[in-house]
Amino acid sequence: MRIKVSDFCKIVSANYLGGETELLFSHVSIDSRSLQNNDQTLFFALSGANHDAHHFIPDLIQKGVRNFVLTQKPAENVNGISYFVVSNALEAFQKYAAFYRAQFDFPVLGITGSRGKTVVKEWLNFLINPDYNVIKSPKSYNSQVGVPLSVLGMDHKHNFGIFEAGISTVKEMEILEKIIQPTIGILTSIGADHNEGFLNLTEKISEKVRLFDHVGKIILEEDPAVLCYIKDRNKVFSWSFSNPNADVFFSKTAKGKLHIIGKKASFEVEIPFEDSIALSNIATCITTLLCLKYSSEIIAARISKLYRVEMRLQVKNGIHHCTLIDDSYSSDFQSLKIALDFLEKHKTHSVKTIILSDIFQSGLPEVELYRQVSTLLEANKVNRIIGIGASISKHLKGLKNFYGFWSTDAFLRKFSAEDFQNETILVKGARGFQFQKICSLLEEKTHETVLEIDLNAIRHNLNFYRSKLKSTTKIMVMVKAFGYGNGSLEIAKLLAHDKIDYLGVAFADEGIALRKAGIQLPIIVMNPEASAFSAMIAYELEPEIYSIKELKTFLNLAQEKNAYQYPIHIKLDTGMRRLGFDAKDLPELIGILQPTNIVEVKTIFSHLSSSDMAEYRDFTLKQIGDFVSQSNLLLEALEINPIRHILNTSGIYNFPEHQMDMVRLGIGLYGVGNDVVETAQLENVSTLKTIILQIKTISAGESVGYARKFRSSGVTKIAVIPIGYADGIPRAWGNEKGYVYIKECKATIIGSICMDMMMVDVTEIDCYEGDEVIIFGKEIPVTVLAAQLGTIPYEIMTGVSQRVKRIFYQE
Repeated sequence: MRIKVSDFCKIVSANYLGGETELLFSHVSIDSRSLQNNDQTLFFALSGANHDAHHFIPDLIQKGVRNFVLTQKPAENVNGISYFVVSNALEAFQKYAAFYRAQFDFPVLGITGSRGKTVVKEWLNFLINPDYNVIKSPKSYNSQVGVPLSVLGMDHKHNFGIFEAGISTVKEMEILEKIIQPTIGILTSIGADHNEGFLNLTEKISEKVRLFDHVGKIILEEDPAVLCYIKDRNKVFSWSFSNPNADVFFSKTAKGKLHIIGKKASFEVEIPFEDSIALSNIATCITTLLCLKYSSEIIAARISKLYRVEMRLQVKNGIHHCTLIDDSYSSDFQSLKIALDFLEKHKTHSVKTIILSDIFQSGLPEVELYRQVSTLLEANKVNRIIGIGASISKHLKGLKNFYGFWSTDAFLRKFSAEDFQNETILVKGARGFQFQKICSLLEEKTHETVLEIDLNAIRHNLNFYRSKLKSTTKIMVMVKAFGYGNGSLEIAKLLAHDKIDYLGVAFADEGIALRKAGIQLPIIVMNPEASAFSAMIAYELEPEIYSIKELKTFLNLAQEKNAYQYPIHIKLDTGMRRLGFDAKDLPELIGILQPTNIVEVKTIFSHLSSSDMAEYRDFTLKQIGDFVSQSNLLLEALEINPIRHILNTSGIYNFPEHQMDMVRLGIGLYGVGNDVVETAQLENVSTLKTIILQIKTISAGESVGYARKFRSSGVTKIAVIPIGYADGIPRAWGNEKGYVYIKECKATIIGSICMDMMMVDVTEIDCYEGDEVIIFGKEIPVTVLAAQLGTIPYEIMTGVSQRVKRIFYQE
């Protein structure tokens, strides 16, 4: 875009530092880590409670970025660099997005609600795409930052927009409405999701409908509890399954069929999904199409082809030590940018491969589109590009390391598993290309039981604890025990990207695995064994030193290796009575450390035994006091100034005033706090799920499982699911004590849990073989399962077997 500097300053309320009269850029960025930043980038330096992009401006200048919107005037001007100084960079970013949106005059759907926004957006995009060149929010970009990013993807070739808007508290929707400027509004279902930022449901609804202040039509369910918040009832175009007075009335006539009665037509459609949530979303889509004057014939033809929406980038283990990133259900230019940034963040190997289909919905002529795609791939340093489709094969054929195929089948005919080894592979394609076939071949084969790890939730939990800390306080995150059962490598990569300071592992082999996978963060080994000291030095792992004997052993080895100021971490025992130096050991410790330069004390720390227990608050404070006095003794005697840390997860929450130089975050990162109040503010990270393997019906008196522990009192329908105690499910959870979730219903576990299987009662549940089964997750929190079994969440989480496939995803 080309714009006068004076005009841009008015739009974002900026003072200009620079010598240009025009501002020229083709890309807007807020992520300093993106490889897409270059001399055509306009960078907004956003700041938050836990981040400040101003710190990275020198690095961005080195990358070629020349235009910055920022709140802190630079210490000195750099020739050729333009600075726009504003009072609030986020507000400036939003103002610019609103200005940009106003340059376009075509229909825009604005979607809000508690759930269903992304599904409705994706389905509507599919339904109207044959007739319009649509710009839509990529993924779930519906926040105060995501909406501006989405709108800035608009191009003059587009002629229809679909954007979703999500809010977490009051006054946010007013901002999003100015950015989206919808002409038609859609309200999906309203529920209890994200209630924390509102006084009550009344306030929540009244805030959400502010998105519709200037629309011509509002599409929503005929519900008096919601309609009372709509100021102009003439704008409403409603639907209902229960109220025939709605503008569009729906009823189920048979399995897989809906009957629709509108003001001008009555017709029937076949539907691919019949659960209550899907029916609500389908009704919203059909009502929107009727509002847009689509014929009943077109609606019926297209609704029958709706598909399950995948909103997640998934990271999976691939064949031959590859990492597979599965984004095989969409291919538009905006989401390609997101996927490439995700690839860079989660690569496990230096070699990056992308398998990419033809790209749709760009709003650009083909030649220009693939020129930009080529530039994007080169900027992201993708080593190998496999293009599938006539257009991409034609336009990228001259690109280095490009291999083109006209169809997925053509690629599969040439496919050899040996062609993919020790690399990170991004698979991204439009639904019609059926890239799930490619993912199936590239994915490491395991059984149907999976542990899904939500990377967004991990980041949310990290930021929750960061909000308790001063900006200068460092963070060490524990990824020991395979990341508390979740998988340490992917989590370590996320943490490295989010700029934490240290990682903690229990044993050297855990740290070595992270080093081999490319993790460069400082790693502390909390339970080092003397036999692993040599390997630790080879892989630059830093030992916890907890005894005189251990220190002497490490010093001797480090001297043999010609080490100089090798980083070590001194642990003091202030009451845990586990590892650590006692107060009486300190004189001897000082005597050993004073004359040597072989090692350097990087941190001194201790561990709280009862920071999660209010009744032992005095004991915890005594531990903290003892730590301060003992560590002060070391600081003065050794004349050093190391990092000091004592707070664990519950310590961060309950004793933030004692955060010192660094804190250690453990179980809280994974969504488990020390009480229900703390846990309620965290997001569920892990979901253990499987499928129904077989369904059978047994008669009264028949038994189920080993030792005939369950006997049916009547006709009973049971489901056999492929998960057992070898996967980490405690046997004590069987015999009608525990349950799983199927189709949002509890299904009691009957009989003894077997090594690889368990049986559940599904007599009252309308389910089928292949349906999903939730073992624990948001529906069954691991805290609830642990409480009923008389154990702690750590044991449940770390007990999930390594044979269970881990899938990491980001919405």
